[in-house]
Amino acid sequence: MKTSRTRRVVFQPATYRRMQKGIHKMVNAVSPTLGALPRLVALEPISSRTKLPEFLDDGGTIARRIIQIADRDEDMGAMFVRQMLWSLREKVGDGTATAAVLFRSLYDQGVHYITSGGNAMLLSRYLEEGLRVIVDQLSTMARPVEGKEHIAQIAESICHDPPLARLLGEIFDIIGEHGRLEIRSGRGRALEREYVEGMYWDNSGVHARQMLDPSTLRVELENAYIMISDFELEDPYQLMPLLRKAVEARASPLVLVASKLSDRCVGLLLAASKDPSKFHVIAVKVPGLQSYDRSAALEDMAILTGGKYYTRVAGQSVTQVQLDDLGRARRAWADRFNFGIVGGKGDPRVLRRHIADLRLAFSRVEDKNDRKNIQKRIGKLLGGSATLYVGGLSEIDVNARKELAERTAEAVRGVISEGVVPGGGVALLSCKPVLQQIAAESTEVDRRAAYRILARAMEEPMRTIIRNAGHDASEIMAEIKLAGPGYGFDVRSGKVVNMAEAGIFDALSVQKEAVHSAVSSAALALTIDVLVHRKNPPQAVNP
Repeated sequence: MKTSRTRRVVFQPATYRRMQKGIHKMVNAVSPTLGALPRLVALEPISSRTKLPEFLDDGGTIARRIIQIADRDEDMGAMFVRQMLWSLREKVGDGTATAAVLFRSLYDQGVHYITSGGNAMLLSRYLEEGLRVIVDQLSTMARPVEGKEHIAQIAESICHDPPLARLLGEIFDIIGEHGRLEIRSGRGRALEREYVEGMYWDNSGVHARQMLDPSTLRVELENAYIMISDFELEDPYQLMPLLRKAVEARASPLVLVASKLSDRCVGLLLAASKDPSKFHVIAVKVPGLQSYDRSAALEDMAILTGGKYYTRVAGQSVTQVQLDDLGRARRAWADRFNFGIVGGKGDPRVLRRHIADLRLAFSRVEDKNDRKNIQKRIGKLLGGSATLYVGGLSEIDVNARKELAERTAEAVRGVISEGVVPGGGVALLSCKPVLQQIAAESTEVDRRAAYRILARAMEEPMRTIIRNAGHDASEIMAEIKLAGPGYGFDVRSGKVVNMAEAGIFDALSVQKEAVHSAVSSAALALTIDVLVHRKNPPQAVNP
């Protein structure tokens, strides 16, 4: 007897045919967004609270919004592409439309070759081999990015929003690749930015009932001493030896970093700070919500200030703290929600080694959240922080522009790190001669086919950009071929130009990740022979 766990099985050639239709539906929804003159995609909102459609030009977001295709076989192909595009969007913030059109070309050509008698597994292997050739070729074209004007130019090529690009150019010129940037909703229609000197931690701030300037709800402490710990301070008598030593040595102002502070301890600190000109002490909360975040914040704080990090896990207590163990900073500040340090007086050599270790960890970690956490730590230690306030005409406008700013900022970080390559699809097109040469020299049939497929796919991003701008792709491609290497089509001027001389660039990191996602995903998809369906599948959910 059949049960709800019975599955429907689909074999070749229906597998390729049905998956291909789903892939085309997803890619056709994303490809109009490619280029400097993208077309918008309107999506019906899932929520019933509004009947207004969303108008989007971000391929990753468009793919994310499409949660199911009616035909279940086609849905498998569409969801395969959806996952690829969203993963790419999460990793580098851009390149989704490029990856989509590359993937479609590779898959279509691969299916044609395999159904004509080619070997799917060998083709897949040689596509992966060709991927390494493309990535190496792209790396040879890279040039560094220098100065806020150049950064702004690259940002504009990503977001097509000149005012936003100019501000991001200024911000990243100041805070650097790993600098801390918060993007928040603005108070008006314009874009605004704000810089914070030094480093600060949110989810911190002073413990309740402590002395703050009533006009600013903030306390500023010059030449501060800092006790760095995750102690839970319950008994005021445990604090008294440290406070007595600090008063005698004139180690004031003093900041106590602790996980918990009892009301009795607050009372002691208020009494000790009765005359702040003689002695001033406050307590701030340990930054972070998770145990790892707290531990990382305290480690960074100790290295930055030259203090010792005390922890309950090691069986330590506040009675063991010595004045020599306190960190030092030119200035410390705190409000209800944040704690900041300016001019930490730790050993610069130790700090440089620590930052180098974090950079190495950042380059090796694949998990998106782990990468962001490490990036924030590096930015804080380098001492650059900025907040970008995004305004707009409506809440929908503000949210859309905030998302655009976040996506562009992520891509700009990669630009500063790895440099840029000629834009408009020129960098990928420039890989074509090498792939064609390898194909011509190959004696193995499947290897030759793989490199020919890759060579043809390298044209597709440029062709799509030209079509999206309303021009005849075949005609323009012929002009570009006559113009020579490095030339492409500037869709804004409507002319074939040298892209580097015209200042049209793409982020190398984005191009490499887009190609990697497209080629590796296509190589995998071409080896799928069977589709298996549940009789009663779970309801699709947009995570």
